[in-house]
Amino acid sequence: MNYTTIKKTIVVVSLLAMLGLYLVCATQAEAPKPIALHPENPHYFIWHDKPQILITSGEHYGALLNLDFDYVTYFEELKSHGLNHTRTFSGVYREIPSSFKITDNTLAPKPDRFVCPWARSDQAGYFDGGAKFDLARWDEAYFERLKDFMKEAQRCGIVVELTLFCPMYNDELWKACPMNEANNINGIGLCPSKEVYTLKHQKLLDAQIAVTRKIVRELRDFDNLYYEVCNEPYFGGVTMEWQRRIVDTIVAVEKDFPEKHLISMNIANGRQKVEDPHSGVSIFNFHYCVPPDTVAMNYELNKVIGENETGFRGKADVLYRTEGWDFLLAGGALYNNLDYSFTPKHTGGTFRDYQSPGGGSVELRQQLGILKRFLYRFDFVRMKPDTSVVRSLTPELAGSALSESGKSYAIYIHVPLPKNPKDLQKQLREDIEAEITLSLPSGSYKAKWIDTKTGEITKRETFEHREQEKCLVSPRFDNDIALHINHHD
Repeated sequence: MNYTTIKKTIVVVSLLAMLGLYLVCATQAEAPKPIALHPENPHYFIWHDKPQILITSGEHYGALLNLDFDYVTYFEELKSHGLNHTRTFSGVYREIPSSFKITDNTLAPKPDRFVCPWARSDQAGYFDGGAKFDLARWDEAYFERLKDFMKEAQRCGIVVELTLFCPMYNDELWKACPMNEANNINGIGLCPSKEVYTLKHQKLLDAQIAVTRKIVRELRDFDNLYYEVCNEPYFGGVTMEWQRRIVDTIVAVEKDFPEKHLISMNIANGRQKVEDPHSGVSIFNFHYCVPPDTVAMNYELNKVIGENETGFRGKADVLYRTEGWDFLLAGGALYNNLDYSFTPKHTGGTFRDYQSPGGGSVELRQQLGILKRFLYRFDFVRMKPDTSVVRSLTPELAGSALSESGKSYAIYIHVPLPKNPKDLQKQLREDIEAEITLSLPSGSYKAKWIDTKTGEITKRETFEHREQEKCLVSPRFDNDIALHINHHD
């Protein structure tokens, strides 16, 4: 090879190397960052460079582990209403058909239709048929399904809460768990159900840490994801020391990742003040928040407060519509209704005849989509909960509000509803005309009243305000209505 040829070869190789480096840098630059706390207001999220609130009415967490569940159709249904969130369990925990009196429970797959991170062995003896699990081997088909699940959710603009673990609410559920010694070939899990999520059993703990590491490594590149350590850890003997160990594991695995994922802890049913939070936790989730006073109780954490499960109040849409509006206008940033209209046979959410303890319907999903669009019309990152703007309501109604003082006000009013109404129809009211007295700074304002069931603007008005308080009269409405006020230059 002569000198000229060598020189040309060097130039070509250098150009190819530079092109490769450029493509790598461009790919890294274009890769979307995972959903994160908003840097200007960490009570909310940022995703794809836009402020986000997560709102959904989702299936009962079995979309991944149940092979009969068509998650593509499910995601399309959520997307059609503008909903942007789902919650799914990893498969480490599963349920059985009798669990919690749920009709066609997605978390209770039929025999041989359950998948989890661990591979099956060649030894028969799993609790509902088929081979036992080998906790030393991974099921690659499961991880292919997991990644496809994440991709399809991503395509539909849906953020996934991946709940890694769930307590054993009773011994029957422990009998179905792959971590139970009776269901694996590794001699792991010879303990009572209330000791599964403690630091007492080293081999069991090692398996739990290993599966956490595996999942976190596999999902490192997905931006539409955050992790929840354990569903309802206040049941079943789950210890805080164990939860912190799992958080530490996630943080350690992601230490050298270019981007980190948010981590959530599920704190309580109803309300509880968070004490001594782990520094790695950014989302504090609660269940069944009626009223939503846990938001104010924990607002000083400067992190996201979420309600990632509702239900057990009956079937009526009004219960979960009012709960969602109340929670988010109290300053929450995540609302997930538990929707029993989704089953393996009805992955589009069309099931009507369920006898489950909660609600869910296409109409409710439409109404939650209206809630999301209402909030997204505001610059909500600049807003905060405001208990002073509504001075009085006539007749006696409940209300909540977000405000950017003097600029924007998001107000919601509704008939008061207890957490578990015994006779709902007696507490609902139709054809209400409300007078609302507001405390506003002087200025010019535009007000719009929004029908929470249809999204229609039912009344508009512009007013000059020079006094300390202003009285507005609503259009007539049934049960609840929203009010959008902006300063008018």
